[in-house]
Amino acid sequence: MADIFTTLIDKRTLANHLQDPDWIIVDCSYDLADKNAGRNAYLEAHIEGAVFADVHDDLSGPPVTDSGRHPLPTEEALNRLFSRLGINKDSQVIVYDNAYACFAGRLWWMLRYMGHEAVAVLDGGRQGWEQAGLPDAAGEEGNIPGHYESEAIMDWLVTIDSVPAAELLVDSRDPQRYRGEVEPLDKAAGHIPGAINRFWKNNLDNGGFFKDSDQLRMEFDMCMGGTDVNKTVFYCGSGITACHNLLAVAHAGLDSPRLYAGSWSDWCSDPGRPVATGEDH
Repeated sequence: MADIFTTLIDKRTLANHLQDPDWIIVDCSYDLADKNAGRNAYLEAHIEGAVFADVHDDLSGPPVTDSGRHPLPTEEALNRLFSRLGINKDSQVIVYDNAYACFAGRLWWMLRYMGHEAVAVLDGGRQGWEQAGLPDAAGEEGNIPGHYESEAIMDWLVTIDSVPAAELLVDSRDPQRYRGEVEPLDKAAGHIPGAINRFWKNNLDNGGFFKDSDQLRMEFDMCMGGTDVNKTVFYCGSGITACHNLLAVAHAGLDSPRLYAGSWSDWCSDPGRPVATGEDH
């Protein structure tokens, strides 16, 4: 049986599998400031054979489990999406974006949440592919629809009512947003009381590639301070960049933490909920 990729994949390995019919490549490029920018960038140029999944239209859905800015889609919606993208149970899925996995991590986590293990993120993303001069294409591409039908691993998800009971909360946003010094997107500045900060960009080296697994394991062990990984809950602004931390945890060889998908945008939507500023330790 061929090896499967479950966390990261390098550009040369992907380039060697571009013609493999069992490999599905998905471009998740996006820009929070311009929701059309990702699709426009995809249409202009993308990895040969890649299909497009939009963070706003495809990787988010009407509020069900949460009421954040990017609510998590239902099981039914995810099964339809994965089928439309051409994904089957035996597909090796590769996801990437133009922001060093900031958005691709969301689709990686969603597939894992729906029981699909053979999904990996392209390390270095679109930028690394371009710099290597690897095959590009333009315009819209599509796959033969797949048949994907599975159930979500609900234990991986935390909803707002159970957030206060988390043994450890980890905020994945920029430290300035975490401390409440700035807030460009949501209704209030600050963080959920008791949460510590692990900025998702700290998973990357200076070149925009993920740090090696041993380094990440050491950093997350220090971050969690002995708390059981399975009882640690990650969140961010709207359930997007927290998935980058979840990917890094998996790449470090650790068990699966949980995700509060509604994140800060869900928490602060009610002015009656407590807000903390500054540092929590």
